[in-house]
Amino acid sequence: MFSLLEKIFIKNRKNTTSEKKQINSETRQLYGIVSGALGIFLNIMLFAGKLIAGLIAKSVAITADAFNNLSDAGSSLITILGFKLAAKKPDAEHPFGHGRIEYVSGLIVAMLIILMGFELAHTSIDSIIHPKPVESSLLVIVILCIAILVKFYMYFYNHMVAKKINSAAIEATAKDSLGDTLSTLLVLASIAESNFTPFPFDGWAGLIVAIIILKAGFDAAKDTIEPLLGEAPKKEFVKKIEQNVIKYKYVVGVHDIIVHDYGPGRLMISLHAEVPGDHDIFILHDMIDNIEKDLEHEFKCSAVIHLDPVETNNAKLNALRAVIAEEVKKIDKSITIHDFRMVPGTTHTNIIFDAIKPRTLKMSTEEFQKTIVNCIHSSHPKYYPVVTIDQEYV
Repeated sequence: MFSLLEKIFIKNRKNTTSEKKQINSETRQLYGIVSGALGIFLNIMLFAGKLIAGLIAKSVAITADAFNNLSDAGSSLITILGFKLAAKKPDAEHPFGHGRIEYVSGLIVAMLIILMGFELAHTSIDSIIHPKPVESSLLVIVILCIAILVKFYMYFYNHMVAKKINSAAIEATAKDSLGDTLSTLLVLASIAESNFTPFPFDGWAGLIVAIIILKAGFDAAKDTIEPLLGEAPKKEFVKKIEQNVIKYKYVVGVHDIIVHDYGPGRLMISLHAEVPGDHDIFILHDMIDNIEKDLEHEFKCSAVIHLDPVETNNAKLNALRAVIAEEVKKIDKSITIHDFRMVPGTTHTNIIFDAIKPRTLKMSTEEFQKTIVNCIHSSHPKYYPVVTIDQEYV
């Protein structure tokens, strides 16, 4: 069924941007539109079916669940608009494109889910305080069972699409569909229980459904807010970047990696590559150009690399760098240093370097700098550290 929808509506689904089979922007947009259109159609059908079932059973939980599906149809419409706007080409005001609109649309969907959760909670609490008898029938049970199967299908389909095109907005829709599946199961259970006891299962089931919907909404909001605020890239991704750069012959170190996310498929990567300072600058520049092209091809990004010349043939400097690198790890094992230089003197030696402050280290920049200086100076009184602190962005 999944592949059938792709065959019918996504004719160019095999169009990719590289041999790694990354889906191009046009195909990605089609996936988003198909997912949204399917959501609108199925949710409207579910709304109509559950509304009929709710009126027959006189159930607050079923009726509220029906209107939840109607809000899901609105969410799917927002998803389609988000994909359409996100696909717009870069312009003078937005040189990096409009990809983050997809995150915004996902956030709007999450807010609608949360709003519906609060509304359902309010209605359910009222039903608990003022319970009314619920009437079950075979038609009501059949409608709810069909709704569970449909929502379960929507979860799997949207989860598959979200994974394939790396979409937070569609993953939010998938999570909402899974929440709806559990919600309708609870409603069905409350209908069954109402035949055996006067306890207001209908209202309590509605309240539990509301809590499930609220959790799904807050989780979806978190997943879309984080990239909008500028979350750190995954460690595995950064490791792949380092491996792609360090494999080149004259690169002796990599640091200051920064990844900017301007929407799915719109990354900008910048980094510093350390190279031998005594080598031919034209050869090194040519290598850096090749690395940038390699990164752009591998990660579908824009890449900018700063060439950092360092001494590699100075045995005394290399030995001192190793000593200082181990010394600063006494403060925190994840601290790294780079751009290491020394200025020898008759009474003391200035050692100049940059140190990256780990995000997990609970110190101010000033405290961190003083701690490094004191740590080195107490063990090696003849060394005068001149330390520049860099923030960790990965």
